[in-house]
Amino acid sequence: MLNTDFEGRVLLCDALTLAAQEAPDVIIDVATLTESCVVALGPAVAGLFSNDDDLADRVLGAADKAGEPVWRLPLDERYADQVRSEIADLKNFPGTKYGRAITAALFLSRFVPLQTAWAHLDIAGPAWSDRHGGLGATGFSTATLLRFLESTAQQPIQTFRPPARAAAASARDRHDNNGD
Repeated sequence: MLNTDFEGRVLLCDALTLAAQEAPDVIIDVATLTESCVVALGPAVAGLFSNDDDLADRVLGAADKAGEPVWRLPLDERYADQVRSEIADLKNFPGTKYGRAITAALFLSRFVPLQTAWAHLDIAGPAWSDRHGGLGATGFSTATLLRFLESTAQQPIQTFRPPARAAAASARDRHDNNGD
């Protein structure tokens, strides 16, 4: 751990690892992960990262129906060097201020099995509001997740096929959830 101000993503990785042990078809996590997402999208819009286009489309559709603004951001492997470590599997701090929302999502993605469709909602901006005279939680993403579950009950998730970039990922680039 290079920076204790970035410890939340380490804790979230534990949750992703635990969820993956259940072998679900889909994992969706929600967190107030990065200020960088707020810088990019402002305080009203959440960022979405996903390793699966169909899942991303479903989450975006659910967000639209829920009236919660969400914008998809790239899970761009060109930033993967920023989470690689010379002395550990990964590092939680990218060492640069550029692309931090992307590097945070890449870090998380290393704890999701390649065969699992995964989406991450970074709700750092819309999670809090001061519209009613005091700072408070908004419950942002709750309605999106409910609409997602409703749509999934009507049209189940198809078997996920990992994207080509994930299939080609080397062992060095991926965290092995089996501890090997």
